[in-house]
Amino acid sequence: METQPVKTLREIAAGTDLESRLPEDLAATPVAGIAYDSRRVQPGFLFFAFPGAKTDGRKYAADAAARGALAIVSASPPPPGFAIPWLETAHGRRTLALAARNFFGRPDERLQLTGITGTNGKTTTAFLVESILNAAGLRSSMVGTVEYHVAGEVRPAPNTTPESLDIMTILRETELRGGSHVTMEVSSHALALGRVYGILFHTAVFTNLSRDHLDFHRGGMEEYFAAKRLLFEGAGAPPPSCAVLNADDPYSERLGFRGETIWFGIQDSKDLRASRISQSFDGLRFDVSFRGRKFRIESPLVGRFNVYNILAACGVGFSYGLAPETLMAGIAACRTVPGRFERVDLGQPFLVAVDYAHTDDALKNVIALARDLKPRRVITLFGCGGDRDREKRPLMGMAAAQHSDLVVVTSDNPRSEDPLAIINDALVGVRRFDTRHIVEPDRQTAIRRAIAEAMPGDVVILAGKGHETYQIFRDRTVPFDDREAARKALRSLGYGGEEK
Repeated sequence: METQPVKTLREIAAGTDLESRLPEDLAATPVAGIAYDSRRVQPGFLFFAFPGAKTDGRKYAADAAARGALAIVSASPPPPGFAIPWLETAHGRRTLALAARNFFGRPDERLQLTGITGTNGKTTTAFLVESILNAAGLRSSMVGTVEYHVAGEVRPAPNTTPESLDIMTILRETELRGGSHVTMEVSSHALALGRVYGILFHTAVFTNLSRDHLDFHRGGMEEYFAAKRLLFEGAGAPPPSCAVLNADDPYSERLGFRGETIWFGIQDSKDLRASRISQSFDGLRFDVSFRGRKFRIESPLVGRFNVYNILAACGVGFSYGLAPETLMAGIAACRTVPGRFERVDLGQPFLVAVDYAHTDDALKNVIALARDLKPRRVITLFGCGGDRDREKRPLMGMAAAQHSDLVVVTSDNPRSEDPLAIINDALVGVRRFDTRHIVEPDRQTAIRRAIAEAMPGDVVILAGKGHETYQIFRDRTVPFDDREAARKALRSLGYGGEEK
């Protein structure tokens, strides 16, 4: 594999907002690498010390120095008498983003990047785009909530959008492996914190916006939206060449994007529109029209809201000049997305689906999906995350109770909170309706009870955790997978055939 050309500190710092003057001898020093985790520091590395979600990197500056760091970069002043150069900057993460981009030779200028943002649909849209690129014979990478794909290699995903240094590492690896495109879920956290600062996107996608992450965006929905808008403004870089926007979501117009735009929708769309939609347990079929061209989509994904995700992915394909036949093949090849209405089938006469829905809007969508399948009843199990936006808990309870025939309220990731206190917050919304409900804090037991209630023709939705394979409590994190819990419950009821 091609080695990375050695760059001096002056070259790496170019264009950043370092406030400290670089002495000539330091500026001319070659930099061996960059790190924001002191455990990864090697001799000649540049260490970035900034506050993180769980700890403050500045606490580890001395460790980085002991490991041979060339210098420390931080938004805070150095401790008295610190042994190695300490370079102050106005914004640690932005400086890291630009420095990492310089260090890796700006691979984003040679690759075609797609950034997908919005509240719901990012993951499914990313998987669909990747499938379309594969159908076009293109080698690509994908960065998202479920996992990372680096030119064919699957890796775990610690964050929906990783730190800028990790992004640039993936971009450089993609380039060295012969890749040409990268598809990335871009979270509001990443945008607000500067993780994608300075990165050049070819195409930006806006799926929709509804209440979420207000524990982080304390300024409410307007602050949340403002973070999303940064992707289309090109924070630290020129705006994207093209935007793919949901014409049926009122927030799209407010993005104010002035470049090439592909509008998609069902109700009304200026460019990309779905019609004659039919759906069943086997998937979706609908017609697509785009600027005078018409073609038929057949997808194994189920649910009306997936029409929007498919349209968004088609918009991305058109932004790269791909033919409708390629889009059709890519959409048909994407058979499932982990934790997104993912079916668990052991031969039972009812449908069990695991979904990541963890907001009231997402719950409404997934229950509407189930209703569209014309079931006998809809049974919805959900919980709410601890240490997160408390105000959405009763809203989630209302969404579940208003649209389901039976609701099972349980734990999600309670984190430091009392699971029963979280459940009580959700019950405020559930009790606004006469819908029968069951309260069971233990999630495994709750899943068993929900499935035991099901009769032929019912749909059981296990909402909230989706692809996650763990559950977080105050004092521990334990292995837990809704899909495996569902299989265990089905087998306990005598359904033991081969999974379909």
